Amino acid sequence: MKKERRLVTAALPYVNNIPHLGNIVGSHLPADIFARYCRLNKYDTIFIGGTDEHGTPIEVAAIKNNTTPQKLADFYYKKHKEIYDWFNFSYDNFSRTSKEIHHKTTQEFLKKVYANGYIKKGELEIPYCKNCNIYLADRYIEGICPVCSYQNARGDQCEKCGKILDPIDLHKPRCVICNKDNIIFRKVKHLFLDLTKLSKRLEKWINTNKVWRQQVKSIALAWIKEGLKPRCITRNLKWGIKVPFKGYEELVYYVWAEAAIGYISSTKEWNKNKWEDYWKGKNSKIYHFIGKDNIPFHTILFPAELIAHGGYNLPYNVVGLQYLNYEGGKFSKSKQHGVFFF
Repeated sequence: MKKERRLVTAALPYVNNIPHLGNIVGSHLPADIFARYCRLNKYDTIFIGGTDEHGTPIEVAAIKNNTTPQKLADFYYKKHKEIYDWFNFSYDNFSRTSKEIHHKTTQEFLKKVYANGYIKKGELEIPYCKNCNIYLADRYIEGICPVCSYQNARGDQCEKCGKILDPIDLHKPRCVICNKDNIIFRKVKHLFLDLTKLSKRLEKWINTNKVWRQQVKSIALAWIKEGLKPRCITRNLKWGIKVPFKGYEELVYYVWAEAAIGYISSTKEWNKNKWEDYWKGKNSKIYHFIGKDNIPFHTILFPAELIAHGGYNLPYNVVGLQYLNYEGGKFSKSKQHGVFFF
């Protein structure tokens, strides 16, 4: 066995639908091939994954299906697991972000980030649908992209030009649930990861990396060039990981801020005694396999959290893969577009 440890991860699939072919070729399959290659070459390798189970899409889907978010997540987790087992993917552990170990790991992790001075208090204008009487997650509000004028840009990102957005940036915003434009923005107190403080360290780390693909590095540096600003890490939801800070107990952590910590909690679940060797050891390298849309989250946001916490290795390679297209558009679980397995 070679001394170098290799931690391989595939993007955590969101359980709002069953997997499609794009999910397989965009992360699970290449990650599995690489993990098998590493084992054959005698590297100390583990392959870690899981499902991403929190957020507004699950709450809304549960309401539509007259069930609870937990029951809906249970149903889709089982379907995902069956499909990945059918493909014989060699996961050492495939966990869930709804598990207690993930909730505790996230709360402890972000408490440390707060103690280190990288979480600040502030206000955020949150889209609220007066017709549905609920606050909307970024991807549950659509409108015209302010950059390329694409008509169906989401509140978090335009699928056409790739621009990362805030819901308030959209022109003619509408609610995806009821398809009405009866939307207002309300100011609510929230917590923010202070990316401004972390920008220079992130830029230095990105520029010194010699193994990333050019498209991955270009997307990351474009974020830096545009200027990093504090980013909200909390949301007005019931389904999710509770914020343990006084005055913010009614909030949960925003999915982007806690989902990638699922890699850590899944590794910890795999082996509570050895997990730190892969995340903190000097001879350990971390490889993330993800789709193109997840590049900013794995090159900027999650690494920013790791730096803010301290003591963790940053990813050695972020393997960002292109979209798989189907009949003129990219595969999508939320839009039910593509080739699905059931």
